[in-house]
Amino acid sequence: MPTPKNTKPSSRKPLVYGAVIVVAAGLLGFASYKATAPDNSSSNTSTTPAAEVSADPQAGIYPELAKLARRDAGDKLAVGRADAPVVLIEYADFKCGYCGKFARDTEPELIKEYVEDGTLRIEWRNFPIFGEESENAARGAWAAGQQDRFWEFHAAAYAEGAKEKGFAKDRVKALAQEAGVKDLARFMKDLDGEAARAAVAKDQEQAYGIGATSTPSFLINGRPIAGAQPKETFTQAIETAAEQAKTTGKAGAGATEGAAKGSEGSEGSEGSEDSAK
Repeated sequence: MPTPKNTKPSSRKPLVYGAVIVVAAGLLGFASYKATAPDNSSSNTSTTPAAEVSADPQAGIYPELAKLARRDAGDKLAVGRADAPVVLIEYADFKCGYCGKFARDTEPELIKEYVEDGTLRIEWRNFPIFGEESENAARGAWAAGQQDRFWEFHAAAYAEGAKEKGFAKDRVKALAQEAGVKDLARFMKDLDGEAARAAVAKDQEQAYGIGATSTPSFLINGRPIAGAQPKETFTQAIETAAEQAKTTGKAGAGATEGAAKGSEGSEGSEGSEDSAK
């Protein structure tokens, strides 16, 4: 298994939720992920064992992890209703080949089938693990989001052949231009700004905090999903979570509060749905 260039296990601490310490090994199964290194992404399928989604709606779900959904209607790096019954959190790296496969093959279908009908919300978390260029792309994605172009940047960065061109700063700028970012001077300033660094570091620490060490990693209403699994794995998890939400009568932790934040931001987020395809 390739080792991410900037992983520092000794400095990473698991998240603590009251008396619950979330540790990947064993408890969440993140240890079974296959890291997708930049040089092995030519493969079209993940060799990670398929994630098991039990018919039991409670099996494999960790309520404390469900609380990681931000449900902030003003989140520039999310798509879908803030009060959707199901939230998929994606931890990914733009240099990850399997992340690109999910972005091109599976995510657009999930958006069409579940985001557009209000069932699903997708929240992106930047999880750069392959060094400086990963960091550049992550901060670039965040900077594009400040001009409501995150999903366009996401599509450009994950297009076939894009990763092979690298993510040096001039290349990231070109991707921003391709994504329709209007103020490139502001983009470059934001790219290197403290706000971008802090936002990326926050996402990255959250991923390490739940034990994720490779990409892509997912949470669906507190259910971990390992790797770029077949679409059926995601649809089953989403539909199971949606049915469970019906029986509990609530969309999820923080849904009401999140939906109340920034209605203007919500319109921008939902308007990005087509651009993620």
